[in-house]
Amino acid sequence: MRGMSSSNRTTKRRTAGASATAGGRAKPRRADSPEAAYLRTLADKIRDARAQRGMTRNALAADSGVSLRFLAQLEVGQGNPSILVLRRIAAAMGFPPGDLLSDDPPSAIDRMLKMQMLKRLSGDDLSEARRLLTQHFGLAAVSDTKKPYVTLIGLRGAGKTTLGRRLAQQRGVPFFELDREVEREYGATIGEILQLHGQPGYRRFERESLQAVLSRNPAAVIETGGGLAADPETLALLLDRSLAVWVRASPEEHMQRVIDQGDLRPMARSREAMRELKDILKAREPFYRQAHLHLATSGRTADQSFQELLDLLARV
Repeated sequence: MRGMSSSNRTTKRRTAGASATAGGRAKPRRADSPEAAYLRTLADKIRDARAQRGMTRNALAADSGVSLRFLAQLEVGQGNPSILVLRRIAAAMGFPPGDLLSDDPPSAIDRMLKMQMLKRLSGDDLSEARRLLTQHFGLAAVSDTKKPYVTLIGLRGAGKTTLGRRLAQQRGVPFFELDREVEREYGATIGEILQLHGQPGYRRFERESLQAVLSRNPAAVIETGGGLAADPETLALLLDRSLAVWVRASPEEHMQRVIDQGDLRPMARSREAMRELKDILKAREPFYRQAHLHLATSGRTADQSFQELLDLLARV
């Protein structure tokens, strides 16, 4: 109405806004609310998982069939309200939300109690628990000192290929680059396999190729791709059947060595590429640290690094 005061109009607008919210839209979440904290944690997990697999946001959006905008919102802690609805349903039943989403059948009580116990352990204690379980239940094929296979894990540019070839020659055993084995077994490039089957399909082919190398050769040196260690099932196979060595370098040396190998793509977007590299290293480090031996190659020549690798293996 023409005679309505500005204060009345403001009040009416606020009332209308409140009604719209009550009619369907979710109420704004306070920045410090438990739900906001949960969405931030979820965002961190998605970003870390994507970094572990070395996937761009565009690639993940394409492989999952999710819009790039939706994925971007998830990664900044602005998830879809339906995620919070599922979380509230699980909380009302005292049930872990992850269990509701899992394809696995409900866990037996013994397994649930074991998982609760493991959650209370530190990283070092978890590693020791895994070692004791492996030792007690005979899950490992052979002891570390008797394993005829040496696998080199870590990011591209650390020196895995150079060291692997030299070690295989010194031991008189075959050398395998697992990425090339995957391409040979399935008759397609890695890029084509990823395009056709996505990350889950490629990781399955990678695990099958590793199993094939182990079954066909009594001994070998195997160089793995940078993302293999982030697959728990393949990592467990690798740790049980081989002596795993994490070959590592500083982010700067990783980048420079990749460029020296003729891949000039990082130079086109050096700042962004370096940030992505550091994110990947940070996300994958907990997996790489599970290796039996760690070899730092930063600031060392190929000869120096190879001699240190021989020294590490001699002390096992």
